[in-house]
Amino acid sequence: MKPTAERLMGLAALLVSATVGADALEPVLTRTKPIVDARMRYEDVEQTPLTETAQANTVRLRAGFETGKVWSTTLLAEGEAITPLHDEYRADNSRPLNLTHPVVADPESYEVNRLQLTNTSLPGTTLTLGRQRIVLDDQRFVGNVGWRQNEQTFDAVRIVNKSVAKLTIDSAYLNQVNRIYGPESPQGRYHGDAFLGNVAYQLPIGKLTTFGYLLDFDPLTDFPGLTAAQAAALNPTRVSTRTLGMRFSGERPVGVLKVGYVGSYAQQSDYGGNPLSFDLDYYTVEIAGTFRQFSIALGQEVLEGNGTTGFSTPLATLHRFNGWADKFLTTPADGIDDRSVSAGYALQRIAMLDALTAAVAYRDYRTQRGAVDLGAELDLQLQAKYGRFVALFKYADYDAHEGVTPPAYQDTRKFWVQIEYVW
Repeated sequence: MKPTAERLMGLAALLVSATVGADALEPVLTRTKPIVDARMRYEDVEQTPLTETAQANTVRLRAGFETGKVWSTTLLAEGEAITPLHDEYRADNSRPLNLTHPVVADPESYEVNRLQLTNTSLPGTTLTLGRQRIVLDDQRFVGNVGWRQNEQTFDAVRIVNKSVAKLTIDSAYLNQVNRIYGPESPQGRYHGDAFLGNVAYQLPIGKLTTFGYLLDFDPLTDFPGLTAAQAAALNPTRVSTRTLGMRFSGERPVGVLKVGYVGSYAQQSDYGGNPLSFDLDYYTVEIAGTFRQFSIALGQEVLEGNGTTGFSTPLATLHRFNGWADKFLTTPADGIDDRSVSAGYALQRIAMLDALTAAVAYRDYRTQRGAVDLGAELDLQLQAKYGRFVALFKYADYDAHEGVTPPAYQDTRKFWVQIEYVW
């Protein structure tokens, strides 16, 4: 039987009532911390050849609490509500609604976002049980998709051990992925069995991480209104995979510069009930330099494809990678070779602001097989912080390569205005 938020809440209440006596209630209550995260966003999307412009004005509120410790255990409970104020957009690509509008994956949703018990009674060990946020490394393989209004969480048991100096062993078993589309969507939940293993060791010149992710998802076939081909593409068994890899990252001073470097490599094959058969590689390299307020970075990321399917990262925070226009959330069947140059500028304590940052990135895309031109993208961002408020202005312009680009990759322009308050 799959766990639901109600069952998780019942389990949490039972455990707390069984372990908290009258004498323990006082520190639990007096040390309880509120959770408040409010965000308003306007997103505007123009996408060829769709005839309408998407205009999404949404409000997201997360509210909850985390108790103080009793017997080395805390309870965290958090609800989440996403409400559209202006909904001229297609909120869910698994539903045949607003087909003339581009997708903005922020549907109306109300749910339990997190509900977890965390125990630290074992030396150097943190055990977390329940619906939780899991973010590993740079989120390329496992993340919370924090860019979208409804974040991704996991019904899981997770153990993190740091009892050996400089060594972190992070392991988790999960049987439900609570996706960004919400519980009412045909693709809002992935069920199945998944094991996440991540071991990191801090060396003098950087952090070396090895990882293994085994994903075996149950099939989803009920997509009313979609064709058989469209439904098949959304079936999570196609991203049931075994991924093994390693990552190295660090930074060192070189004269007046601070030089950062990242390298990662992984191999992926079909796993569990996946109807496809493949063996694919992934690698990325990046080098960055920072001088005072200025930074610049060069990078290349390659996800292989075999002509039928591409390297997949279904639990990733995909918006962080391959451009903010989100054209490559699914890797093309012939793979992708993403080469980028980016620059940033950061100021502290300017005028009435605590911080002001600006960023620009240019990306060139080609298929990994055959080096077919997939176009290029320009990304711009300006962010300001004042107290607990953060304001964001963001723009993405994807320019498809005419005559060669597959139909799925068309000219797309996106613009965002956002303000967020976190307490």
